[in-house]
Amino acid sequence: MSGKLNVEKIVPFSESKLSKKQQIATMFDDIAHRYDFLNHFMSLGIDVIWRKKALKYLKSLQPKNMLDVATGTGDFAIMASKRLNPDHITGIDISEGMLAHGREKIQKQGLSDKITLQLGDSETISFPDQTFDAITVAFGVRNFENLQKGLAEMRRVLKPGGKLIILEFSNPTVFPIKQFYNLYFRYITPLIGKWIAKSKAAYSYLPESVKAFPQGKEMSNILTNTGFQAVTCKTLTFGICSIYCASR
Repeated sequence: MSGKLNVEKIVPFSESKLSKKQQIATMFDDIAHRYDFLNHFMSLGIDVIWRKKALKYLKSLQPKNMLDVATGTGDFAIMASKRLNPDHITGIDISEGMLAHGREKIQKQGLSDKITLQLGDSETISFPDQTFDAITVAFGVRNFENLQKGLAEMRRVLKPGGKLIILEFSNPTVFPIKQFYNLYFRYITPLIGKWIAKSKAAYSYLPESVKAFPQGKEMSNILTNTGFQAVTCKTLTFGICSIYCASR
């Protein structure tokens, strides 16, 4: 069975009758108040470096109108606004709880005229064809209920010559990083999630969703088959994270 099929079956609450999309929205609503802290804490701050590296892929493009999919609390959108200085960034997410925290951060940083966060689904993006110069997704594609539908929608709203940048966790293969990574994410992460965010389920879902997600060549092939061109994959920090870059 392919990684695509597996990841679409991985859900936060296995006993729930809600769809994966509904479960993801509920899960992020529940942990929104501690999400930013946990992200930086559990990655030892390396996630900030990863985001900076991903945005370098867009520097030469100088995008004016950007879309940040699965924007969460807007961290990637805020960084993109400061480092790339586009005219405007729209962030969409299915969790209103996460968006509410993001809007507070954006207002405090004086970026309300540059960044707009709104409720939105990656599989039915509410913008016309060829609207955006660049699209970013940080640690969100593995949460899509239908990966290929989400990728196709992003391609639809991307202008010809525009770029899609995906930043996503991956599974390291090098000893002893692989063993430490598996230990950390399978046993330690859920405990930290339960202790700080009061949600063991959310942080048990994380390693399962990463393990099931298509990576490297398989993910690159999915992007190519969706119609993207010049697809590249760059692994970071011993393979813990990957940057996928693709053009329309």
